[in-house]
Amino acid sequence: MGLFGKFAYSDGRWSTGGPTAVPFLLVDVHDSGIATVDYRLADASGGRFYLGYEPRVYFDEPEAAPPVDTAAEAEGFARWVREASGREVDPAEARQLMAASDGAPPTDEVVELTVDRLAELAGLPPLDWPTDADAYAG
Repeated sequence: MGLFGKFAYSDGRWSTGGPTAVPFLLVDVHDSGIATVDYRLADASGGRFYLGYEPRVYFDEPEAAPPVDTAAEAEGFARWVREASGREVDPAEARQLMAASDGAPPTDEVVELTVDRLAELAGLPPLDWPTDADAYAG
């Protein structure tokens, strides 16, 4: 069994509770295979993308949701990074980390590694992943 948990980045730090300020980034890891990434900016705009696999691919339910527009989400995430940390991010670099809408397998064996790479790209501190299997549910 992989890791399950929700992690929020806001106000300069990661927490396992909800976000405490806007802008925020919310990462929901499901069985180390999918990470749902929600981001919000101060103007209440934001978006959602996936790391690892898109749920429609992971759960083999192609009609469950349309594929993510990774180009648009990469641009939105780059804007979020600029607002949240003042750092400039090339949207193409962010897009390379996102789940492939065609279902191609991810580069990383577990999605936590991709989350770490996304945090590093954005200039965020690394997550402190739980090591106790009982602590995975968040």
